[in-house]
Amino acid sequence: MLASTPFDFGVGHIFLEPGDTVEHVYFVTKGIISAVAAMADGRTVEVFMVGREGVTHPSATAAPAVTSYSRHAAQADGHCRRIEVSRLRALASEREGLRAVVAAYASGLQAELEQSGACNALHRAEQRFAKWLLRCHDRIDGDTLNLTQEYLASMLGSQRTTVNEAAQALQKAGAITYSRGRITIVDRAALERVACECYNGRMRELALTA
Repeated sequence: MLASTPFDFGVGHIFLEPGDTVEHVYFVTKGIISAVAAMADGRTVEVFMVGREGVTHPSATAAPAVTSYSRHAAQADGHCRRIEVSRLRALASEREGLRAVVAAYASGLQAELEQSGACNALHRAEQRFAKWLLRCHDRIDGDTLNLTQEYLASMLGSQRTTVNEAAQALQKAGAITYSRGRITIVDRAALERVACECYNGRMRELALTA
């Protein structure tokens, strides 16, 4: 990407905290960046994830100044192309194709956020967990994720016991194996059968666009 620089990141790297001014955007080429909302009582929940299909803060192409409302942290090792917001805005003003691509991604992300609001309120933890694993699987190479119960609970906004019960149910169904913080997807079709209606072909198509 013109005027961008390569940027490698490891699990746990913090890109932004709530309230930070967005000075760079990141076009992910490998790995996952999670946007996580943090409440005053310390509870957290992932609001969306960005993989090789997307870019952090797509609204920065149009807005004069953008503030991050969530923590952006690396969920999986990876790399990306980093570009200053001012430079991206200038390129977008010059290049219709760039504006169109970023706008299309922003539209898809907005639709996902709206669906997630209903999903978090109405669907069982097991269904949401299956959906979340499928979304991760779409964005990584291989079938294994190294994730502790504590981390999973923070992503799903659930108690560790709830996550453990959901993981055990998925393992019993033959969809995954789960041991000592390592989840391996062994039957994707079984995982899709458990996932709620919020995971669909469009979501997978967007995630695999890279």
